[in-house]
Amino acid sequence: MRTTTTPALAVRPIDPGVHRSLLVRDDAGRPPVRSVDETGGAPLRCCLSKGLPGDRIALVSYAPLRRWAAETGAEPGPYDEVGPVFVHDGPCAGVGGDGWPTGFHGSERVLRAYDRRGHILGGVPVVPETAEAGAAALLADPEVAVVHVRALHFGCFMHEVRRA
Repeated sequence: MRTTTTPALAVRPIDPGVHRSLLVRDDAGRPPVRSVDETGGAPLRCCLSKGLPGDRIALVSYAPLRRWAAETGAEPGPYDEVGPVFVHDGPCAGVGGDGWPTGFHGSERVLRAYDRRGHILGGVPVVPETAEAGAAALLADPEVAVVHVRALHFGCFMHEVRRA
């Protein structure tokens, strides 16, 4: 009989060094698309908060699984994806605390579980109120190495979750 425990979660935004490099050339090899968040609300993956009116932001292509694989030695193969994310266009203070980002998830998400090779094991749709518990449940499975939180409707990467 397999027993599982609920793991402590490490919620990870885009790494500050990666953020700086994406502002030069993104993971698709292009320069960022810079703008001003006129009304606020852009989901910023560098600090897991929503942009404020007037914030300078950049839209960049980001390959989260590729970045994770480079760190861990995984070989995601065809599961490697590149997609659009918003970040601050310049220095960012980073995440303002530990734990699940409050106020960042305003709509449905999908949690994608990946194994140690970087291959998809499955996905679970969640609402903001169940996302953290859903990530913990996925990471309780020893086969799951990392979970990506993505926007359900657009598929955009929001952030990564690992065991703490």
